[in-house]
Amino acid sequence: MTRIAIVVGSTRPNRNARDVAEWVHQNAPQGGDAEYELVDIADFNLPLLDEPMPPAMGQYENEHTKVWAEKVASFDGYIFVTPEYNHSVPAALKNAVDYLYAEWNNKAIGFVSYGSAGGTRAVEAWRLIAAELQMADVRAQVFLSFSTDFNGMTEFAPTDGATGALQGVFEQVAAWAKALEPLRA
Repeated sequence: MTRIAIVVGSTRPNRNARDVAEWVHQNAPQGGDAEYELVDIADFNLPLLDEPMPPAMGQYENEHTKVWAEKVASFDGYIFVTPEYNHSVPAALKNAVDYLYAEWNNKAIGFVSYGSAGGTRAVEAWRLIAAELQMADVRAQVFLSFSTDFNGMTEFAPTDGATGALQGVFEQVAAWAKALEPLRA
């Protein structure tokens, strides 16, 4: 069974990311060749990167890193639910990603983003980061705008179009995760 994590990409108080990620999880296909799990980076309490060795060395010293690495390694693909902060990626999610290296390699990644411009600039940055981590990013994407998919910028209320676009993300991430199996073996 292909395992895909839906990663909650913000830790800030009153965040929208959790609501968006739960919506993604609720709309995930059931009973197919892939299973989906919600992974909230806030649950891991990762401090600002504090490992003495570069992640590519795989020599983790801190227990929080080892727990995080085990969780990330257990998946074949990821859907990042990412806000856009200052035209780029959220620091908490970038920090969580930077802790590891091999655990991300040869896995598929898709994006559900949100912000004033739908989070598209954050996803552009994530695609470059994913390439460095040897991840295969899929073309399908869901971008949620504060003006159309949120009431008062705080209450998540996705449009039908957003829900429809989500299916393409699921299909492509699952297909690419499966296709990359030989490289992970």
